[in-house]
Amino acid sequence: MMVLMSQTTAVLTSGLERIPDQLGYLVISEDGVLASAGELENDENTAAVMMQMVRTASRFRLPGSADPSFKRMSVVLEDFVYVVTVSAQKVFVVKRQNNQHEPIGV
Repeated sequence: MMVLMSQTTAVLTSGLERIPDQLGYLVISEDGVLASAGELENDENTAAVMMQMVRTASRFRLPGSADPSFKRMSVVLEDFVYVVTVSAQKVFVVKRQNNQHEPIGV
């Protein structure tokens, strides 16, 4: 069972660890956190907040559209960014360093 669990986790997280400036990640379903690492490892609070934001954003639909309201969402803070992607009934959250540069005044 443990081998199956680690293979399933590896499939869920493949590619997440290679994201540039990544500080941590969460993979969440309606049942809870499926995988986590880095600064977000076992961070149930951030997982709950992100799921609530996804649920709230999912309520908004464009008039006449059957498409999901969104697939990606970014939460930009001063030092880091949470990049949220919804796919296959899972929510992938990656915390990245915010390398935003100051605008150049001309």
